[in-house]
Amino acid sequence: MKIAVVGTGYVGLVTGTCFAETGNQVVCVDIDADKVSRMQRGEIPIYEPHLDSIFERNISQGRLTFTTDLAVGVSDASIVFLALPTPPGEDGSADLQYILRVADQLGHLLKDYKVIVNKSTVPVGTAEKVRVAIAKNCTCEFDVVSNPEFLREGFAVDDFMKPDRVVVGTTSQRARDLMSELYGPFIRQGNPIYFMDERSSELTKYAANAFLAMKITFMNEMGNLCEKVGANIDAVRIGIGSDERIGKRFLFAGIGYGGSCFPKDVQALSKIAEDSHYEFRILDSVMAVNEKQKLILIDKVRKHFGGSLKGKKAAFWGLAFKPDTDDIREAPSLYMIDELLQEGVSISAYDPEAMNNVRKLKGDAISYGTDAYSVLDGADFLIIATEWSVFRTPEFERMTTAMKQPLIFDGRNLYDLQRMKEKGFTYYSIGREAVIS
Repeated sequence: MKIAVVGTGYVGLVTGTCFAETGNQVVCVDIDADKVSRMQRGEIPIYEPHLDSIFERNISQGRLTFTTDLAVGVSDASIVFLALPTPPGEDGSADLQYILRVADQLGHLLKDYKVIVNKSTVPVGTAEKVRVAIAKNCTCEFDVVSNPEFLREGFAVDDFMKPDRVVVGTTSQRARDLMSELYGPFIRQGNPIYFMDERSSELTKYAANAFLAMKITFMNEMGNLCEKVGANIDAVRIGIGSDERIGKRFLFAGIGYGGSCFPKDVQALSKIAEDSHYEFRILDSVMAVNEKQKLILIDKVRKHFGGSLKGKKAAFWGLAFKPDTDDIREAPSLYMIDELLQEGVSISAYDPEAMNNVRKLKGDAISYGTDAYSVLDGADFLIIATEWSVFRTPEFERMTTAMKQPLIFDGRNLYDLQRMKEKGFTYYSIGREAVIS
């Protein structure tokens, strides 16, 4: 099948590459000429585990190509995916300008039947808006389908190639048949395609992300309560995670959710509710708690040092919002860095993949290490903001030698409390008692 993917951000590039991997001819379209040129040379613009190998393979075998010309990209395609940005506006609603602009262009370009697929996360009713925008200038038949993605950064290739479900919103049998054919190779193990109306499909993506964000936030609140009453959030997590109605995933207390999806989608769903004159109080609480949680470690730092932090040096392990990605959008680390800089703290940070992105944003306001240990030299304390595997079993003796004092504020609960006590560290984490050495 011939496919066009408009937009080569995180979702678009994963989508196009994975469809090519199953034998489809895929053309990815992007207006960024430099980015397209680099991809044509085989340079992958994002970090995502296992994507590089199939990206290179499908380029070399001619199944994955790139262009800046929308007309060329969609001319022979049976299905056109729109994987375009939907950034939050000032009021929290998703900005549809990029999608509707391309939809307007498609109206001039379509000469025969095609299925236009909204792959971006979009508000309820977007499929109808895209349909209207295309129809203004189009005389041929077409269908607009909602097909939300459920990709976890760091696991996107596995999630796409072996989805636990595929959601397709369409009332057209013709579009349904094409989408069934396209996704057939991905569901051979029996995982379902759920067909539904477009509006329900659009809302499903928001509902899923909002529920997961609510789970994370609930556990963060439980962690805060554990510290007040002398309980251990790790034990609580194990105790409730074994209940099959709850499940084990997304139950780790920490410093709040971030990234490109949860913050934006929770905010957008809240705006949808507001526009529908419904007070979605749970979501309002989730957002409020998450904002506070991003700085909860800084409160612990201030308390430990008696309030004044001026002249201190902080080391950061981790900058990305989660491990196995270079994505720093809404990363808690950035909020903590801003807070510490305002208080006169110097900062040295290390992240296996995200430092270049932070450097573009923060410049020389902070310094960057060549490895995890280089940022510890002379540090008054270490903040762990991302749970990269490389941080899980460090050389504690080396850390003690490098730092002014063995003091860690761990936002990801990486270490066992008894072990930290034995190693002589003062150790603060989330939802567990502090270890004071």
